[in-house]
Amino acid sequence: MEGHQVGQQAHVLRPEQSPQHRFGYTLRELRKARHFSLRGLAEKAFMSHSKLQKWENGDRPPKDRAEVELVDSLLRAGGVLVDQWERISPPVSATTGVSVSAPHVSEGSIGLATAAFQQAASDHEGIFVPARLRDGSVVFVTLDRRALLRGGVGISAAAALGVGTPTVAEAGVVARRPARSAAAYSDTPVEHLQRARRLLIDNDNLLGPRHAIKATLEHIQAIKDLRQDSQGVDRRSLMELQTQYAEFASWLYQDLGDFDSAQFWLDRAFQWSHTVGDGDLTSYVMARKAQLAGETRDLVDVVDLAEAARRMARPRSRLAAVAQTYESYGHALRGESTDSERAIDDVRNSLDRVSGDTTPWGVWLNEQYVEVHRAHGLEVLGKHAEAAEIFTSAIKALPDGYHRDRGVYLARAAVAHAGAGAPDEAAAVGFQALTVAKDTGSGRIIRELVRLDQSLIPWQRQAEVADFRANFDAVLAHES
Repeated sequence: MEGHQVGQQAHVLRPEQSPQHRFGYTLRELRKARHFSLRGLAEKAFMSHSKLQKWENGDRPPKDRAEVELVDSLLRAGGVLVDQWERISPPVSATTGVSVSAPHVSEGSIGLATAAFQQAASDHEGIFVPARLRDGSVVFVTLDRRALLRGGVGISAAAALGVGTPTVAEAGVVARRPARSAAAYSDTPVEHLQRARRLLIDNDNLLGPRHAIKATLEHIQAIKDLRQDSQGVDRRSLMELQTQYAEFASWLYQDLGDFDSAQFWLDRAFQWSHTVGDGDLTSYVMARKAQLAGETRDLVDVVDLAEAARRMARPRSRLAAVAQTYESYGHALRGESTDSERAIDDVRNSLDRVSGDTTPWGVWLNEQYVEVHRAHGLEVLGKHAEAAEIFTSAIKALPDGYHRDRGVYLARAAVAHAGAGAPDEAAAVGFQALTVAKDTGSGRIIRELVRLDQSLIPWQRQAEVADFRANFDAVLAHES
């Protein structure tokens, strides 16, 4: 079917109509000539099937040169696609690259900010960042990478916003290695790559996601290469490791705020986990899907996905408790206070029982983790003072080394303090979170700080609040 869904016809393109149609037409013809399905080429290019289909159909032109160059290379086009892409007029301002058509973040509707953030993230194109418009509102926009690097944002802002983080296409360009290179390792390739994954996880906790993405995607490709000539137990072990790396890649993109890429890699992990036949791994990935739905405030899917993960997990297991933790937050998002508190109480009461579970998944489920999620739900339900108190206690008990996670919890605690009418405390805690955001480039922290910035507007003349808002403003892009 050449990568198209059953019953779906490819769009008829007229190359003479526009440069965008000419690009799509050429891309489709080259793909067919190289015997790639649409889905197969998308997988090789580390991008979503739907995005590549929009390119081919002339519905949406590419915006990221690195991705066009990668596809050009995969199709052995000799620069033809890059040349045609350069003839398409850029859809954003050549000077600032800031689109001002996205909805603004109002004090009463963070949902609009989330929608704009997801819209910018959904394309993997350019760099999506929070930007301050002239009217003072904040929108999440896609900036042209080259324009941004030319000087649209200062050094501290670039660090906070993740500039320098490779795109999916850039990180996917890795050297192929033959399976026989396994002999170069002092231990087995699986053991070597397992150790590398643990180091990347530690790196992510300390430094944030942007430092780990490129290596993670390179390792996924290396594992695929090693699987080509592997058999039996070795082949299954590599497939399981590939699944684990895919889940980790999803987490890194989720923390950056690139929810489309996060969903892409979770879908891959879910598919591959079925190939492995590891029930715990599959139920864990399903629970992560519920967590991502909560992160994006998907009121339709969050509880359903969490309940599905709980059904898939072994009864009374740690993974069942992990799923119920995310279910509790889903109920809170939907305003279902009684169901939310009942679910989180069930998890708290199960901690002693599940502590001896031998599964390697969800080992971080402890009292502090559950309390943080309890506080997160209470804040959503409007119980701000109680949420702030629980956040503060949980943050104090957090182990060393969880630098980025501490920043996320600090930002959420600051929002709770503001909701409880304690602006000075909110600003002070917000300052700490902002420091971690600059260190790590965490989009999750930045998104919480956007909420904090808006909630502090009633106290903007107070010195502590004004100081925080000025410092936060310094890490935002600005409409010229």
